[in-house]
Amino acid sequence: MKGVRSFLVLLVVAAALGGYLYYDSKREPGDGKKQEKVFPGLASDKIERVVVKSEAGEQTTIEKQGAAWQLTQPAAVPADEAELSGITSNLASLEVQRVVDEQPADLKEYGLNPPRVEVTFKFAGKDQTLLIGQKTPTGADIYAKVPDKPRVFLVSSFLDSTFNKSTFDLRDKTILKIDREKVERMEIETPDRTVKVAKQGAEWRMSAPADARADFGAVEGIIGRLNTTPMKSITSPDAADLKEYGLDKPAATVRVTSGSAQAGLALGKSAGDGVVYAKDLSRPMVFTIESALLDELKKPADDFRVKDLFDARSFNTTRIEITRNGQTAAFEKEKGKDDWKQTAPAAKAADKAKVEALLTALGSARATSFADGKTATGLETPEVTIAVAFEDGQKHEKVAFARKGTDAFGRRDGDATAAKIDATALDGILKALDGLR
Repeated sequence: MKGVRSFLVLLVVAAALGGYLYYDSKREPGDGKKQEKVFPGLASDKIERVVVKSEAGEQTTIEKQGAAWQLTQPAAVPADEAELSGITSNLASLEVQRVVDEQPADLKEYGLNPPRVEVTFKFAGKDQTLLIGQKTPTGADIYAKVPDKPRVFLVSSFLDSTFNKSTFDLRDKTILKIDREKVERMEIETPDRTVKVAKQGAEWRMSAPADARADFGAVEGIIGRLNTTPMKSITSPDAADLKEYGLDKPAATVRVTSGSAQAGLALGKSAGDGVVYAKDLSRPMVFTIESALLDELKKPADDFRVKDLFDARSFNTTRIEITRNGQTAAFEKEKGKDDWKQTAPAAKAADKAKVEALLTALGSARATSFADGKTATGLETPEVTIAVAFEDGQKHEKVAFARKGTDAFGRRDGDATAAKIDATALDGILKALDGLR
């Protein structure tokens, strides 16, 4: 009987819950009472000035100057636009969650005497202020009020991190002012090497330590990091002794050039907790940034080079020319078709699958490292040279392959040095060529 009673109780509870969920699902949108705005009629884009007094006691004044925000106190520096957008938009949309006390006897119990955080803003020629106290016992909301009304009300607790901002939080934290779309050259110098790259059309090319194609992703990745990596802190607004920060002899220095304009960043020694000291070469201050950027800049020069020997792929290649053992064979894709034909030394149909097997093998030829000018590669007498045309004949590339002992090498036309490749990759190319005979 006891089990039956328990079952019946659970059944009643389930029925009640189901009824509530059914009723709730049938409620019309907007059934709930519309919440009161703390600052009715406030338009975020019309706010002219913001003054934030943080929990730590820092007071920061930010003013709208044209379309941009500028700190005016305690220092005249550009503001963090995203932080200001967050403050102004949340002030405009701020709602009273619930009034907890219409006539409070003591504001101290709400953390409002004195207020923990104050945000004052100028709108339509008038200053208005939001006073923020402590969180409620559950932590879901924060006590708040405005100076001209006695009542204490609640606002959502997530706004605490929006309004409780230090001067550093509110200032622009860009480490280097660059327009990444207009960067034309970049130089990365470390104590043991210098990498130089320059834009050529839509691609990047390396000029030091070797004349070779640069890896687009690696170069653009560095430029992107320079553009988006923020300061973590300001160590000194005007550092007199750079040696203290390892900036007299930087661990890395990067310079980017756009037309006649140049910007540079020096990175020094560790500042602990995954950050390093850094300095914009055009500004006196020393700040800290995440050490990940330094790790990227210190990568071996070879990491900035393209590893694939061929850019062409089976789907966009239209011609292949092979020189081997003093003989040349050529293959072309028939226009408007997906078939291949041999055009030299004799014209005949070619096995499409075997041609594509060769193209796949060429696509797998990838540098494992790069030879210096002194390394013997055997490329003075190549074992095979392969030239391809792709993208409707608009692009061409040619690579010579050779062996030296157990090592295999390939060198593209235009590259000053050879790439060392996996010997099995060359074996695969030669096997595919044998299949075409």
